[in-house]
Amino acid sequence: MMRQAHKRSKLRTRAVVAAAALLLGGGGTAIVAGYASAGGARDAAGSARQGAAQTAMTLSCPDVGDRLRDVPAAARTTVSQGLSQLDAQVAEAYGKLMATGDGGGGAGGHDAGHGSGRDAGAGAGADTGRVLGDLQQKRTETIGRISDSIRTAESGPAASSATASTAELSGLSGCRTSEVSTAAADDSSRPLGSRLGDRGMPGGPSRADFADIRNAPAAKGTPAAGRAGSTGTFTTVCGRNENGHFNPDNVIVTPGVRNGAHHMHDYVGNKSTDAFSTDASLAAAGTTCTNGDKSTHYWPVLRVLNGKAAPDANAPGGGHDGNMGTILRPASVTLQFRGSPAAKVTAMPRFLRIITGDAKALTNGIANANASWSCVGFENRQLKDKYPICPRGADVVRTFAFQNCWDGRSTDSANHRTHVAFARADGSCPRGFRAIPQLVQRITYHVPSGVPFAVDSFPEQLHKPVTDHGDFINVMPDALMAKAASCINTGRTC
Repeated sequence: MMRQAHKRSKLRTRAVVAAAALLLGGGGTAIVAGYASAGGARDAAGSARQGAAQTAMTLSCPDVGDRLRDVPAAARTTVSQGLSQLDAQVAEAYGKLMATGDGGGGAGGHDAGHGSGRDAGAGAGADTGRVLGDLQQKRTETIGRISDSIRTAESGPAASSATASTAELSGLSGCRTSEVSTAAADDSSRPLGSRLGDRGMPGGPSRADFADIRNAPAAKGTPAAGRAGSTGTFTTVCGRNENGHFNPDNVIVTPGVRNGAHHMHDYVGNKSTDAFSTDASLAAAGTTCTNGDKSTHYWPVLRVLNGKAAPDANAPGGGHDGNMGTILRPASVTLQFRGSPAAKVTAMPRFLRIITGDAKALTNGIANANASWSCVGFENRQLKDKYPICPRGADVVRTFAFQNCWDGRSTDSANHRTHVAFARADGSCPRGFRAIPQLVQRITYHVPSGVPFAVDSFPEQLHKPVTDHGDFINVMPDALMAKAASCINTGRTC
């Protein structure tokens, strides 16, 4: 177990405890807490002054993992550990910034300089400068170890590409603070009542993160299937995590690291999946799927912010990482593979790994975001950056439509994205890619009416709905995957 992956400063611990106290106090009524705009100040209780801009501060750092292009096998353990350390460093710094009460220096935010003096000044501004300077120093050292491990492991003709990749990484150590609006554009979130104030919970979500599904725009239609297309479907039934398989690991992004995700994951399918799973261990494990499919499906848990302490309130991935509230078990989980409107599909290779969406979309931007939220009975309307407020009796729906094109060579890539792609607007795959069965994970939840909820996230991502994401490792026996492809290509429902 990595020591740094769990390290938290006393300031960070106090910030999490304060958030928990606010959530659990007042009979479940969430007390408004947020960051004031530049020039604003907090009172003794930490509440922003009346009239202050409705904003929250976050911490934005370049995503090192997303920039990786080539990681030799000999460097993967060091790289995995380094990526987890970077996440832990950001979380710790964000906790310190929460404790300072600094609003981030206005709309432009603070940038980390070459030391702590650039932003030095009086009060919280000086604290912010020191925090960012310390964070940059730690990130520089960790990124250096990542780069060194890649250079050392790489040799031969591919060395030049590794050198270019590591040179790019060296410029990713600086971070900045920025402000995120928490003001709702309309009154669509008013049904949440007193359980969620205007600025929402410490660390998110806010009223601005909720919208009435009945006001959402109609979803765009999909391209009509052509003569060469594949219109069948294959559904695998794997339950809804009745066996309580949860952990805060991420075997795809940070293998070999406990709490590599820093938020809790919900699993169905393969019964053994954790940070130390390998292709061999997954293939040998049991499964919750009824057809012998040993694939791994996982996503961040959904929690209701109902004022009740969860069993993981003090555990890694839970309250230890700023994820508070009661975990909701899915009401249903549907795992369906679909065809391509433009081509027949190629069977997925065994152990293909795919991530859809971006857990850091708030700070990374929406280029890789793929969240989709709706309500049962209203799925012709989808929300990408809002949680849905559903009519009474209608369940909340999360949908993850995975990449449906594959490069034909690799079961994974250094950043876990470039070996797969989404089809173009007409349904055809980009040049060099071929169509594969498209996995669509659909998960529903019974959410109590008027009670706010949120996905687990990295602390600085503020539990924003746009950060939702799904993960998949194909461990279907080859014969079962061949059957799935045949069903899809021949237009059958299996």
